[in-house]
Amino acid sequence: MVRFGIEFVPMEPIVNIVKYVKLAEARGFQYVWITDHYNNRDVYATLAMLAINTERIKLGTGVTNPYTRNIAQTASSIATIDELSNGRAILGIGAGDKVTLEALGIQWLKPVIAIRESVTVLRQLWTGKRVKFEGKIIKLKGAKLAVKPKNTIPIYIGAQGPLMLRLAGEVGDGVLINASHPKDFEFAMKQLRRGIERGGRSLNDIDVAAYTAFSVDEDPKAATKAVKIVVAFIVAGAPDVVLERHGIDVDAANTIRMAIGKGDFKTAVKSITKDMIDSFSICGTPEDCISRIEELLKTGVTQIVAGSPIGPDKEKAINLIGERIIPKF
Repeated sequence: MVRFGIEFVPMEPIVNIVKYVKLAEARGFQYVWITDHYNNRDVYATLAMLAINTERIKLGTGVTNPYTRNIAQTASSIATIDELSNGRAILGIGAGDKVTLEALGIQWLKPVIAIRESVTVLRQLWTGKRVKFEGKIIKLKGAKLAVKPKNTIPIYIGAQGPLMLRLAGEVGDGVLINASHPKDFEFAMKQLRRGIERGGRSLNDIDVAAYTAFSVDEDPKAATKAVKIVVAFIVAGAPDVVLERHGIDVDAANTIRMAIGKGDFKTAVKSITKDMIDSFSICGTPEDCISRIEELLKTGVTQIVAGSPIGPDKEKAINLIGERIIPKF
């Protein structure tokens, strides 16, 4: 059975996020993922408010990273959320955004090694034992938590590149893949399987989450308009090999990159084509979205995350997903 999650960027007051997540829980969503960026509201403060205002939905970072916070502090923070939520915490962790880290004066060093070491250390810390670890990136001299999770907290690895995907297959409880098209998942599943084989595991051991740019509305034009700016940023950040996979002209993508770099979002949005929207989002009417979800499930996806923008009207979109999409699965 496919699971449904939803993502929120805490750019607006946390009370608004609480309202949306309570509605999502009532409409059948099983997971909520909150992004972790220094310039937005704090991810753990947001998750704490969600923990005390919800009852069933699982609560996760979508995603944190091992550079902006010491890994022992991350272990403590998510264990606290686990306590507040009565065992509903999950941890999404990835390499972080290189540009953002550079703006903070933080070096983006050996991301795959950093995530491997983080997963190892997190699991050790959650046992309550004192941890000494001398890794290439993660170093602890004898850290010990005074709080333990209610149960083992699942770790989802945010992954796109082949090495991180293989690592997720080898050591992750789940994987969060920023993609919306079957072609990307056909590539990703090959890499995941290589990691699964290396770890002596089964594909059934891993929740494969499609972390999508999602926009649903009964009016497909309204859904398309809402998703264009998100797709623009995706195209701008996509490696050329990904653009080529979808037949997207690299020069057209460079036009969007240059526009975003100048802060000219109007030009960036105007440059978005139908093929770009199809390649990098789940967009349209509920029926359109159901059709794409069915395609993703055939590749091995087990969780659909409705990511930004969700729809032109978030509340309406959550209701549409809960009433007309989730029941189909």
